[in-house]
Amino acid sequence: MIDEAALVRALKSKKIAGAGLDVFETEPKVPSALLKMKNVVLTPHLGSAVMEVRDQMANIVVDNLQALLDGRTPPNCVNPQVLTGKA
Repeated sequence: MIDEAALVRALKSKKIAGAGLDVFETEPKVPSALLKMKNVVLTPHLGSAVMEVRDQMANIVVDNLQALLDGRTPPNCVNPQVLTGKA
């Protein structure tokens, strides 16, 4: 994530030449300043919309489910304390 207001300032002052964004601070809203800039490329949250990435995402889900079924902590669990009841 990025501070979009800071990005707009950096682009306007030419501290950076351009930006490409796929995710926004307050989706689906996009700051109007970014929409108007010629040195900005915006996509509608499609960065993962390729077969290879979708396959990887599916495999991650399967790996996590298999770990749960096997009584293990899922490899991508961000809050493992909920599995022990110590949350």
